[in-house]
Amino acid sequence: MTRTFYEFFAGGGMARAGLGSDWTCLLANDFDPKKGATYASNWGSDHLVVDDIRNIAPEDMPGRADLIWGSFPCQDLSLAGSGAGLGGKRSGTFYPFISLIQALRDEGRAPAIIALENVLGTLTSHKGQDFAAICEALRNLGYRYGALVADAALFVPQSRPRLFLVAVRQDIAIPADQTGSAPTLPWHTKGLQNAYDRLPRKLQKDWLWWQMPRPSPRTLDLVDVIEDAPTSCKWHSKAETTALLSMMSEVNLAKVETARQAKTRMVGTIYKRTRVEHGIKVQRAEIRFDDIAGCLRTPAGGSSRQLIMVVEGNSIRSRLMSTRETARLMGLPDSYKLPERYNEAYHLTGDGIAVPVVRHIARHIFQPVLAAHQPAPEQAQA
Repeated sequence: MTRTFYEFFAGGGMARAGLGSDWTCLLANDFDPKKGATYASNWGSDHLVVDDIRNIAPEDMPGRADLIWGSFPCQDLSLAGSGAGLGGKRSGTFYPFISLIQALRDEGRAPAIIALENVLGTLTSHKGQDFAAICEALRNLGYRYGALVADAALFVPQSRPRLFLVAVRQDIAIPADQTGSAPTLPWHTKGLQNAYDRLPRKLQKDWLWWQMPRPSPRTLDLVDVIEDAPTSCKWHSKAETTALLSMMSEVNLAKVETARQAKTRMVGTIYKRTRVEHGIKVQRAEIRFDDIAGCLRTPAGGSSRQLIMVVEGNSIRSRLMSTRETARLMGLPDSYKLPERYNEAYHLTGDGIAVPVVRHIARHIFQPVLAAHQPAPEQAQA
C-alpha cells in the first residue's frame, strides 16, 4: 500500500530515499536553493518548494499526508553550536513547522505520524527545557510521542548518533508490540532516559517507549567505501602526507605504525582538532582505525572536512574524503547525483540523514502503525 508524506528541511531528499518507493512525497521543502537543485535532479521538482518554511501555507500542502518528516536545523542545538537552542534563528524554525501542522489539524488534515530528527544535543539543550518544549508542542497538537537514539554505525561505517522523535495522533491505536513499558538498548540510551526523567509528569504521561529490533550485523566495511581513483579530490603528495603525520601526537603515530605492521590494507579517518598542550593551542591530526569513519560534518572550514589515510605496509597515502565516499557513508547509492562542487556536495551529505536508519524506523514503526490504522483494501472490504 502506498503511503504519503511531506518532507520539511528536505535537503537532498535522504529521508525520502530511506522511506523508499512504497511512499509518495506530496511536498518537499527546503530553503537552500543549492540543496533544492540536488533534490530536483534526483527526485524531480513538481512537488518541491524552495522557500523559507515561514512562507509555506496549508494551501501549498496538497492532499493529506500519513507522515510529516522534519529534520529541522541543528546548529543552535548542537553541543558545538551557539547554545541558542529553540530560541535560535535556525533551530527556531521548529515553531513554524509546528504551526503548519496546527493549521492542517484545524482543517482536519493532521497526519497520523510526525517524525523529527536532530542531534543529541537536543536532549540537554537549556538543561532539557528545549526537549520538553518539543514534547509539549507535540502533546498540544494531540499526539503521543517517544524518542529513539540511532547510530548510523549500526548500518554503515560512520559514527553518527542521532535523535529521532516519533509522534502518533492520539486517536490512533498503536499495536501492542510496537511499544514497551520500559526503555531498551540500543535505542534508549542513558542520555535519552535522563531526558525523559527531566520531563514534567504531564509530559511523561503521553510518552511511548518505542520497540524496534536491532538490525543484522553490518556487512559494509570502511574499506569497501573507499575509492581508488576519486574524481572530486586528489591524493596528497608525499610532502603533504608527511606534513599530516607531523601533526600527530605520539599516540596517533603509534596507531599508524600498528596499521603499517598489519600486513593488510588499513584505512583510517582523520579530523584536525585544536588541542591545548602545555598551555599552548596546537592543531593535531587525530586518526582512528576502528573501521568506522568519524561523524560527517558540514565543511564550515578546512578542519571540518574529514581526511582518510590508507596504509599498506610501507605505503602511506592520504587525501580528503571524496564526496562519493561521504554519500556512501550516508547509505546513498552511487546512482545518487551529487553537486559538482566539493564543498556543496560535502555540505549536503554532512547535513543529511543516514538513509538506512530512516528505512529501519519506517519498516518497524511507521509502516506497522499505519497498517493497523488503515487496513489493506481487501481487509477493509471483508
